[in-house]
Amino acid sequence: MDAFTTCASSLDWVDTFWQLPADYAAQIEPEPLSSPRMLHFNRPLAGHIGLPADAADDARWLSLLSGNTRRLERTPLATVYAGHQFGHFVPQLGDGRALLLGQVRNAEGELFELQLKGAGKTPFSRFADGRAVLRSSLREYLCSEAMHGLGVPTTRALSLVGSPDPVQRETVETAAVVCRVAPSFVRFGHFEFFYYHQRHALLAPLADHIIAHHFPSLPEAHAEPSARYAAWLGEVIERTARMVAQWQTVGFCHGVMNTDNFSILGLTIDYGPFGFLDGFRSGHICNHSDEAGRYAYEQQPRIGYWNCSKLLQATLPLLHDTPETAVEIAQALLARYPSVYAGTVLAAWRAKLGLAQALEGDRELVNGLLNILDRGGNDFTRCFRGLSQVRIDSHAPPPPVRDEITDLDAFDAWLGDYRARLRRENSADAERAARMNEVNPCYVLRNHLAQNAIGLAEHGEYTQIDTLMRLLADPFVERPDAGHYAAAPPPGAAQVEISCSS
Repeated sequence: MDAFTTCASSLDWVDTFWQLPADYAAQIEPEPLSSPRMLHFNRPLAGHIGLPADAADDARWLSLLSGNTRRLERTPLATVYAGHQFGHFVPQLGDGRALLLGQVRNAEGELFELQLKGAGKTPFSRFADGRAVLRSSLREYLCSEAMHGLGVPTTRALSLVGSPDPVQRETVETAAVVCRVAPSFVRFGHFEFFYYHQRHALLAPLADHIIAHHFPSLPEAHAEPSARYAAWLGEVIERTARMVAQWQTVGFCHGVMNTDNFSILGLTIDYGPFGFLDGFRSGHICNHSDEAGRYAYEQQPRIGYWNCSKLLQATLPLLHDTPETAVEIAQALLARYPSVYAGTVLAAWRAKLGLAQALEGDRELVNGLLNILDRGGNDFTRCFRGLSQVRIDSHAPPPPVRDEITDLDAFDAWLGDYRARLRRENSADAERAARMNEVNPCYVLRNHLAQNAIGLAEHGEYTQIDTLMRLLADPFVERPDAGHYAAAPPPGAAQVEISCSS
């Protein structure tokens, strides 16, 4: 037996995607990197999926995770999909630089796909080189774990491998490969591809695969296939609405909310241009390629709804044989999104304000604060974190966060309303502060922090990656020696816009 096969056998490989027809993916050999180096390895995630503790130091695992070798049992796969990009349909996209290595089952029975991003050209690369650069790879590596730490459903990152190989973008940069981990990387766009190419017979096998492995209760609850598909799609719609609500309340902006970047499991996927809000601006655009502001912060809930409508369009043949009836079912499913989003987002805002009860006027109280922050461009994360220091007594001194507010008259009036609201439910200061600090992070992946780590890494210094990974893994715990990571960005570094180039 090959030595690496022996090493890899420590994992429980199940490889269910290889059991699907060949129409969904192409088998591709990865392109080797020269002089690969493990820049960071996510040991907690590795342990969770069943990797041995010494994998980070094993040259055979480095070779696999860089794309320099593969498992003998399986040739990696690149899947095909389509998508609506900035509102315009593109009939064929696909994994242009991502290869599925395999699927593993951990000790708890959970399934995980391991996918290399940046491992070379595929049939779906179009005119691209199939590579990823260190800059964007490090941003994805950090942010996927930051979102996990915040409790937002997300793909994750197992390893970051760098290489001196040159990659041409706006300038010449160096190559990197991220091993991404998720239960599934299937997207809305996978279903769009087969729908718009009139290959409707291939919708059901893919849907059945997703349901069987990721929605296991549905086959038992719904004997009729159409009812099972409707139940599944309803769950996808609700997961998506909840995910976007969670984005909004941690101040996260996804810069490319195309349907091919939306997970069928309701996970945050494809960390290209993204950003956490520094100073709050409801119209903030984190992707400077988004000239029309389609994916601005305030537009993201609506775009989530629009994307769900496109998924339902692509799965109409699964819902009913009669087109008119299928549309009626789809419209009823889509109608779940607004109510699920509204309920989820308001509950999250209440939690951020420490409100233990749901009372009339809470939405107005939240909007009042957001409007104040919006007018002043005040720091989103720091302001919500600082509100835990508000005391219910109207004669108590104002919280220190007041010093960061621009419109003091409006804030003082709002603070009076907030204290009165807290008194309505007999809120206890200490208990409320503890709850608020469990949902309002101290640390998020601000762009200037990511950029600093990138700059150091490009010069061979990688310790900042480890520092950020430790802080972002538990972002609600304040560390006395890490105050500058919680500070507002320095002048000139706020609200950086990121491009699609990667």
